[in-house]
Amino acid sequence: MSGTHEARVERRVEASPAAVWEVVTDLEHAQERLSQVTNLHLITTGPYAVGTGWRETRRMMGASDTQEIWVVDSDPERRTETEARSGNTTYRTVMTLEPLDEGAATRLSVHFSASTLDPNALQRMALRVVGPLGLKLTEKALRTELDDIATAAQEIDAR
Repeated sequence: MSGTHEARVERRVEASPAAVWEVVTDLEHAQERLSQVTNLHLITTGPYAVGTGWRETRRMMGASDTQEIWVVDSDPERRTETEARSGNTTYRTVMTLEPLDEGAATRLSVHFSASTLDPNALQRMALRVVGPLGLKLTEKALRTELDDIATAAQEIDAR
């Protein structure tokens, strides 16, 4: 048995897919550009690609949490998928970029999922009780992330 929590949000960004991709993959500047990221430490070196890893601390919902995040799929300027694990829970984030207006703008979507393999009784109860509220809070955090990415990408394209 498994428990899954999923959220999807998207927004139009008035910037090119190249600028959006730069913001999404420029981990060295994530702490400056993403308001929820309070600390980021690269584990690997080299360009953003499958196998890239980092330790990230985020402030969300009034608390800080640190996760080790790994890129598990990457199609530059189109899609990236990352994964983090905590105990028996796997967190996956898929970001998809779709060019709009002949590349002058981008539809940026994110699909987040948290899957718990063989949840214990407390985890099952938390999913039932806190699930709907948790989903709304997750969607709000994802919207903030997309807004931050949009702001930084628009600044890049304005240069």
